[in-house]
Amino acid sequence: MTNKQAKMWQGDFGTEYIERNYYSPAELDGFYKRNFGSTRTQFNTAFLGKLNRDIRILEVGCNVGNQLLLLQKMGFRNLYGIEINKVAIEKAKTRGQGLNVVYGEAQDIPFKDGFFDLVFTAGVLIHIPPKDIKRVMGEIARCSAKYVWGCESYAKEYQPVVYRGNKNLYWKTDFCSLYEQYCPSLRRSKVQMMKYLSQDLYDYMYLLKKKGSNA
Repeated sequence: MTNKQAKMWQGDFGTEYIERNYYSPAELDGFYKRNFGSTRTQFNTAFLGKLNRDIRILEVGCNVGNQLLLLQKMGFRNLYGIEINKVAIEKAKTRGQGLNVVYGEAQDIPFKDGFFDLVFTAGVLIHIPPKDIKRVMGEIARCSAKYVWGCESYAKEYQPVVYRGNKNLYWKTDFCSLYEQYCPSLRRSKVQMMKYLSQDLYDYMYLLKKKGSNA
């Protein structure tokens, strides 16, 4: 990420994002239900419901821990997050026990190879410049021993989106296919399109599995 973009997410722009997107598990489920007709827990269960609750999970760009808290409510116990906004990190640490949130950047994840069973993003890859996405995906794949999971905005090819009046902060594309292109060790296990109820736009959720893993 360029210095300009990092400074925006680390500064007032990022803090305003936190204030707009601070959800309890029930509120986050309600947000998904209103937008997609199913709760986030229902989507999560379809993708992760059969996984052992003791697996080690990392969220890259965890903000204040909304997604991690929902996974915790589902019974997952070993939950980690990295985040570049220090206000978000401090807020995440106050939201209950069991969330291990530290400072970290997506292009240089501060954990060793294969430390996690599953690494995921939720609305984070869309904010990575296309020139940096290969490196970020490589880092995510490097840190996962078994699975890469994601939920991002979808388009067949890269499309820039003006985000709150700003250019060069939001891009949508087919991130699942990019993972397969840039990380040959990954192959898709499950993909589900998520159409917005109020408009002709799509997010999608995907799960990729490392070839040769015994998961």
